[in-house]
Amino acid sequence: MKAKLLTHRKERNADGHIMELKAWIVPVTECTPHGLKYSAVYIVNGVRAIGYDNERGKGDHRHYAGVEKPYTFTSMAQLLTDFNADVTRYLEGDDNESDL
Repeated sequence: MKAKLLTHRKERNADGHIMELKAWIVPVTECTPHGLKYSAVYIVNGVRAIGYDNERGKGDHRHYAGVEKPYTFTSMAQLLTDFNADVTRYLEGDDNESDL
């Protein structure tokens, strides 16, 4: 089975920051036990400020202000909620990942 695109959205806000979401339906494997390959990213001045993805070999993880940590994926809806909450925190000036 080939990967099937589930969604792809890319937006640029008034400040020029980019928010992009990509998700594919893929075969269930050890690397993709939920059958999804995804990437959600918020880019500020060409640099990833926030990111959630499941890169092969790393599994589900998130990036926040330069820090990478494992992420427990439960659903696309929850991932979007968590991603949007991180973007809001970042925009409010909380770029300290240590309390997450």
